[in-house]
Amino acid sequence: MILVSGASGLIGSALVRSLRSENREVKRLVRRLASRADEVSWHPDRGEIDPRAMEGVTAVVNLAGENLSQRWTTGARRRIRDSRIQATTLLARTIAKSNPRPRVLVSGSAMGIYGTHRDDPTDETASLGDDFLASVCKEWESAARPASDAGVRVAFSRTGLVLGRDGGMLAKILLPFRLGLGGKFGGGGQWMSWIALTDVVGALRFMIENEALAGPVNVVAPNPVTNAEFTDTLGRVLGRPTFTVVPAFALKLALGQMVEDTALASQRLIPRRLNEAGFRFELPTLDAALRRELQSSSASGASGGSTPLNL
Repeated sequence: MILVSGASGLIGSALVRSLRSENREVKRLVRRLASRADEVSWHPDRGEIDPRAMEGVTAVVNLAGENLSQRWTTGARRRIRDSRIQATTLLARTIAKSNPRPRVLVSGSAMGIYGTHRDDPTDETASLGDDFLASVCKEWESAARPASDAGVRVAFSRTGLVLGRDGGMLAKILLPFRLGLGGKFGGGGQWMSWIALTDVVGALRFMIENEALAGPVNVVAPNPVTNAEFTDTLGRVLGRPTFTVVPAFALKLALGQMVEDTALASQRLIPRRLNEAGFRFELPTLDAALRRELQSSSASGASGGSTPLNL
């Protein structure tokens, strides 16, 4: 049985659909009174979780966390940090105390851990950043230590920009692009490390199954692109012009630090550990990924990742 936190989000819901499409048993953590047999109540902000949460669980996938797509006020920064640290700490401690313990914890992280100005190819051995997102990600990963100290394999999914039509960055920019108003952010030279939702699901399932994968894993496609290349490709796929340029100063004025660390950041990640472990990307190129994800219904990712699970 697999326990999933953040199961209502873009990635979590696609992962749950994928697992259930192969009749895998899944339990979902919910922040309310559980009302279904597949739900488990928890309240990370209060350090509370149903004591039966780990019964029969062989793998835990932790995807809980406040959405980054908002102005980073003092309160938002606190929620972004606390939602990740509290949830991971509670899960890791609960795993450590359980008997028997799950075999693996796949815990969320993000490419922001490397900092925001990485134009050289960056693998899992690279130095880490020191800005807000990097600091959050480092604490986020450290919060899983009770599980690894208890002998559980812990793998961190350092995820890039996820392309899915029902959420994330792609959903936010589709309307202006379809109206012919899409364009580069700033100069357009910043690198974007993206991954199709289908392949995120596949990578998470691969990390659950592959005993060799512990520690950080870059969950990004093998072909990062610049923002200008992304803009041109999305315009071509949609059959729309992309002459607009959104000035960096306008983005900063509207959204503050958040946009500097996301839309204007340059991060050129490579998935070295996934490649070395033999993971096969279904959608390794941006053109193919956009065409598939934009054609998909809300079931996008439901078939993602055909790695068989033996849990």
